[in-house]
Amino acid sequence: MGNKSKLDWHKVLDNKDQLHENRVVTVTAGHKSFCLTHFEGKFTALDNKCPHQGGPLGEGSIEKGLLRCPWHGWDYHPSTGNAPGFDDGVEAFPTEIRDDGVYVGLAAEKAHETTVSDVMVETLVNWGLDTVFGMVGHSNLGFADAMKRQEEKGKLKYIGIRHEGAAAFAASAYGKLTGKPAACFAIAGPGSTNMFTGMWDAKVDRAPLLALTGQVATQVVGTGNFQEVDLVSAFQSVAEFNHRVQSDSRHSELATLAMKYAILNRDVSHLTFPDEIQEQAAGEEQAQTPDGRISSLNISPPQESLSKAIDLIKASKRPVIIVGHGARFHMAGIIQLAELLNAPVCTTFKGKGLISDHHPLGCGVLGRSGTPIASWFMNESDLLIVLGASFSNHTGITDKKPTIQVDFDPMALSKFHKIDAPVWGEISVTVRLLKEALGSGIQTENQTPQVAGRWDIWRKEKKKRQQEDSGKGISSIAVFDALAKLAPDNAVICVDVGNNAYSLGRYFECQNQSFLMSGYLGSIGFAFPAAMGAWAATKGNRPVIAVAGDGGFGQYMAELTTSVRYGMDIKLILLNNSELGKISKEQRAAELDVWQTDLLNPNFAEYAESCGALGIRITAKDQIEDAMKKVISHSGTALLEIITDVNLV
Repeated sequence: MGNKSKLDWHKVLDNKDQLHENRVVTVTAGHKSFCLTHFEGKFTALDNKCPHQGGPLGEGSIEKGLLRCPWHGWDYHPSTGNAPGFDDGVEAFPTEIRDDGVYVGLAAEKAHETTVSDVMVETLVNWGLDTVFGMVGHSNLGFADAMKRQEEKGKLKYIGIRHEGAAAFAASAYGKLTGKPAACFAIAGPGSTNMFTGMWDAKVDRAPLLALTGQVATQVVGTGNFQEVDLVSAFQSVAEFNHRVQSDSRHSELATLAMKYAILNRDVSHLTFPDEIQEQAAGEEQAQTPDGRISSLNISPPQESLSKAIDLIKASKRPVIIVGHGARFHMAGIIQLAELLNAPVCTTFKGKGLISDHHPLGCGVLGRSGTPIASWFMNESDLLIVLGASFSNHTGITDKKPTIQVDFDPMALSKFHKIDAPVWGEISVTVRLLKEALGSGIQTENQTPQVAGRWDIWRKEKKKRQQEDSGKGISSIAVFDALAKLAPDNAVICVDVGNNAYSLGRYFECQNQSFLMSGYLGSIGFAFPAAMGAWAATKGNRPVIAVAGDGGFGQYMAELTTSVRYGMDIKLILLNNSELGKISKEQRAAELDVWQTDLLNPNFAEYAESCGALGIRITAKDQIEDAMKKVISHSGTALLEIITDVNLV
């Protein structure tokens, strides 16, 4: 090791008595791990890696005067590191016993050399990636180390989750809320395949998402190595951009394309990194930026389709606007258009909250999770103007009315049936052009008095339903009536699937809240991981509320500890009816026996307390308001468990 005076000395034990004679222990000095031995009165620091397979010698034992590797029994002398009869020993390092402990001497660490991972992570950050949800493990350590360096610079936030499925759902929710990709991160094999469901959730709801996965070393790919899964093949159906990083790849270009595909196509990108590539020296390669690599997305529609839409609007007396999740970044102009046309505005369930239910033209959600207000106006209309919606069965937009459809994706236009005026264009640009062309010569009816009248009818009906009580729990109507009164106006509300979602869509009267859900995939368990994604996306600057049933929360309930660990200000409203109530309902509708839908639950409030969160459990309607106020006003993670009646939805 050279001159001892030039070594950096690292304390590895506070007291030599911590390691008894004929014992070994793993210690760390700087970034290096050692096997510290105590043999024949001497302390020695040996390289901790057995030269054969890297076995941790500090987990071995001294038998008959020799240190035995715990993995395959190879022997080394405890003080010299020599392997008797062989030439493949391990290096011994200078060790000193001082009054305040045991020290190991090391040469000064070399300055960090930029790696392939460094270049790729910096490129991703340059393109706007600022949040990663994931789990660090043995096949992604080099890439994780590169992310750590970006986090230390304040350019990246890494959130360590408890299950990779939650990482993908959180990243999906981040993309849905912001239109920008977050990343989910996992090890090779099962860690990566756990992310598959959340990746599909992002894909079908057109949310940009970046999946980053570790992979076994290239030399053992295809040999059936431990945790080897061909991730490129596995993710072929879900990832629009899907590549394995290789030694001779254009690394910064791959990172650029991954972000570009995710952002422009609003889709999933996947990069997988073989173990040895992650710490490969980058050489002269530099990180890229988006400069000159992306154009404005303000696409103007073709004049022919725009003119057809204008003619239909001019001929209309009772137009109705229907907005979907794709219109979420364009609502200011859409509401101006609605006010110009005196047109009621309905939303899809995924678009809930895009217009306040208290706006004079707001009609709530259309379809299975909706209000009778929205369906009434659709049926009474003479023209539908559909913006950023997908015509799903859940929404039930009729094909029996003249229709204008505007979407950025030409394949989404007239997807299921003929549309009278399909308009390909960016929604804000198209709406602006419509307003300019229509001017002030509008001859539509003023439908605002009818909107107010239909809301009055519906609110009276809701009050009647709130009186129902079978003595088996609180009704969902009462829960969401209270939540609508108490939830902050600017909250992000993440909802799971099941009866809780249907009830929220129907009974929660929104102000300016944003709503996130697993729309087309309809995946149970979405709500709480999505709330973590929303918290990260808003940088903690907006209240975040998760709404889930006991079945959904049970899928990722360990993530409550993640929320507490990172100081997330998330409130969970948990409807506990000890049943998969939506499935029971479907079994009855299919004239089948109700079977295997009952659940055995813990006391979720006590569980929350054990995780370090606030937990409150209520069983009576008159407890709702006080308990909900306490939960919503709590600083930090909080859970309100409400024992509900499965039939009062």
